[in-house]
Amino acid sequence: MSIATINPATGETVKTFTPATQHEVEAAIARGYARFDDYRHTTFAQRAKWANATADLLEAEADQAAAMMTLEMGKTLASAKGEALKCAKGFRYYAENAEALLADEPADAAAVGASQAFARYQPLGVVLAVMPWNFPLWQAVRFAAPALMAGNVGLLKHASNVPQCALYLADVIARGGFPQGC
Repeated sequence: MSIATINPATGETVKTFTPATQHEVEAAIARGYARFDDYRHTTFAQRAKWANATADLLEAEADQAAAMMTLEMGKTLASAKGEALKCAKGFRYYAENAEALLADEPADAAAVGASQAFARYQPLGVVLAVMPWNFPLWQAVRFAAPALMAGNVGLLKHASNVPQCALYLADVIARGGFPQGC
């Protein structure tokens, strides 16, 4: 399968990419699990700091991100900029609310014959996301922001016609401070 940025307005191949080999995919999964062992123990406050820094970058780079989305998938500049800014809002929402959303919930202790019962939310590990092309940043952020704030790490398999969007998202998350491998 070919992976390329093809300008939908002109049909011009702007840039091509080499698909990951099976070995490279397996190595990425292994890096994710290795990172998860440490990352799951980070605090909500630390994750929120990184999420807010990522949101800052998305806001500052909204015009560049919009131009990239327009080039790769034909979204209007106004719609693409709105998408980039929505991604920043998504990171901020989970930065501000994840701890409360994932707090232990009391349960009916008597129903299970216990003196105390609750539901506890814990990180799962490496979360795989297979994403479409039509909202190349937002679809990925709506998985990545809550997963990262919950203490999980992610592995993204993006649509093959928006490779630069996928690479940008990984880059902006890393520049926001999330540890490599998240």
